[in-house]
Amino acid sequence: MTFEIDILSRISERFVELSDSEQKVAQLILADVRAATELNIAALAREAGVSQATVTRFARSVDCKDVRQLKVKLAQSLAVGQRFIEETPDLDGIHGVYEAIKNTLDLSRKLLKEADVHQAVQWLLQARMVLCLGMGGGSSIGSLEMQNRLFRFGVPVSSYQDGLLCRMVAAAVEPNDVVVVISLTGNTPEIIDAAAIARQYDAKVIAITKPDSLLAGEADLLLAIQAPETDFIYKPSASRYAMLAVIDVLATELAKQNKRRSRDKLRRVKLSLDSHRGGDERQPLGD
Repeated sequence: MTFEIDILSRISERFVELSDSEQKVAQLILADVRAATELNIAALAREAGVSQATVTRFARSVDCKDVRQLKVKLAQSLAVGQRFIEETPDLDGIHGVYEAIKNTLDLSRKLLKEADVHQAVQWLLQARMVLCLGMGGGSSIGSLEMQNRLFRFGVPVSSYQDGLLCRMVAAAVEPNDVVVVISLTGNTPEIIDAAAIARQYDAKVIAITKPDSLLAGEADLLLAIQAPETDFIYKPSASRYAMLAVIDVLATELAKQNKRRSRDKLRRVKLSLDSHRGGDERQPLGD
């Protein structure tokens, strides 16, 4: 198996090892990647003020077999987005971080339908077992958080973040199980496959994901989230807040279905925690 290397990082790493003429080629490329990608070898040499042979040597010095492969790798670097290549305007400090979160929550709130939430809650309450599946950063956190929210209301629930385990548990479901698949993009192959496998064995699949994604197409019920990314790449994505908000909505609506039972469970959890750690009555409940 081969893995694509980020050619721009390789050029920067090798820069001091290059000859003076090869460094001119490197500087030309790093100054404007898009323009360099569109130039042929003769134009690259002319713009850098070096020979075509130097351009070829430069390509080999950064682990490309020829200039053609160099240009392909440059194009691949461009494909991830210009915001990862060029500096973008700075975010407005603390205010900017909070505003990005608020805007993401506002957008996703408009996508969430009351009827879909109520249907999801009914399935969760009636489930023999709830399986929460998520991989990656935010989605793994989401699957664990779903488990953390539901167990305290007496719902039999487990969560999985390993790709093979997700496939395995999906293949072992019963028709009265509910599988909650979580993906911020809806493009994670392992989660898409797990959803399809679970449906094949007649389990209900609830997807917390992007609308019109591949994962959404494999779900019986979609709880949509949307979080457009900004050009400022240094701030963690606000998308996970939208996902966690949906989980909080589900947990709250589920608890309200039987308030007395939920209250009893929560009181027992609080008593157990207070006897262990002490503290006042307003401490978060196991958070």
